[in-house]
Amino acid sequence: MSGNDAPAAGRVVVGVSGSLNSVTALRRATALARRLGAELWPVLAWEPPGGDPAARRGPAAGLLVEEWQRLAKQRLASVLEEIFGAEDPGAPIHAVVVRGSPGRALVATADREDDVLVVGTGRRGIQRAFSGRVCRHCLSHAQCPVLAVPPSPLESELLSVHRRNTWHLRIDTRGL
Repeated sequence: MSGNDAPAAGRVVVGVSGSLNSVTALRRATALARRLGAELWPVLAWEPPGGDPAARRGPAAGLLVEEWQRLAKQRLASVLEEIFGAEDPGAPIHAVVVRGSPGRALVATADREDDVLVVGTGRRGIQRAFSGRVCRHCLSHAQCPVLAVPPSPLESELLSVHRRNTWHLRIDTRGL
């Protein structure tokens, strides 16, 4: 069987947060969905600030949760608009906002055997210990194939420029 004869996946589910790494994963997922003739499911997961216990406190808790949900939908729409604009992505899109931690939300959404889950692998360098948590969760718990997308080379370049600029920035604290 050649690569073109592979059965089409039903959905390509991808985690989207707006970070450079998630944009890289979204672009890879879009290309994969086109090749497979699959639906593209960008997923933005959100949690209430302070977690669920904080969201249940106070008389206006319900209104706050609705507002956070609205803001999450707005953020996802904004990221998709920024990436695709008026351009046809070449695959049907079903954007989803899920309340919950990113790893669990992605695994719960990509719950079919014929799904493919696409996640970014996290940042390089000192922040890597914390940023790869979602990817590790998906690789450990998903019931479908997972494509782990490495950071864009542009991300490393941007971090390098940022470090150089920060290192050379002198702040005069004598007047403070």
